[in-house]
Amino acid sequence: MGFQRARTREQREVRRQTIVDTAAAMLTEMPVAELSLNDLSRRVGLAKSNVLRYFESREEILLELLDRGFREWLSEIEGELSAIGSHLSADERIDRLAAVLSRSLQEHTVLCDLVSAQAGVLEHNVSVEVVVRYKRSTRDNLGILAERIRRVVPELGESSWAICLMGVALAGGLYAHARPSASTVAAYSVDPSLAVLRIDVGAAFEQTLVTLMSGVLYRSGGSM
Repeated sequence: MGFQRARTREQREVRRQTIVDTAAAMLTEMPVAELSLNDLSRRVGLAKSNVLRYFESREEILLELLDRGFREWLSEIEGELSAIGSHLSADERIDRLAAVLSRSLQEHTVLCDLVSAQAGVLEHNVSVEVVVRYKRSTRDNLGILAERIRRVVPELGESSWAICLMGVALAGGLYAHARPSASTVAAYSVDPSLAVLRIDVGAAFEQTLVTLMSGVLYRSGGSM
């Protein structure tokens, strides 16, 4: 693929989206840690210096992809969350809410991989301007998720925001355990007693969300 130099704002936006789309396709083949700017540039068909005309770094591209992926995920789960009946008890609504969030995130492995790399990798090697833009979008996205959680479990009130914030951090942390190193897998075979340290990521995320929401409701005096 070859490109002529983009001269208009619209052309530049097309180039940016092509780069982001290409990175997204590459992440279906490899983890975030293995995606390099050199490989991305070759796949797009641009020199690395030309890619850097549109994004200041690899990390900015991945933050853009993370933001897009989160918004797409929010859109996908809207119907499932709306289908949780208000006639159910708070316990039942919390259980179903946690199940939907856990299952849907497990289906979005690229999104989880990006979330797991966000604080330690993606928010480095980027300018303040990029971080401000990304954080503002994240705040808005979490606000949408918090409102949807409140609709399902209104008893949580304003605590739904903190639950969203901690839930995303939890998803990223747990996902790191979903891809143990070869040495770690071998260690479990060498000493089967170490299997107690294995984490079923989906089950752990769902159970922890239930515990978090139930605990918030209990501490606030809500009725279960």
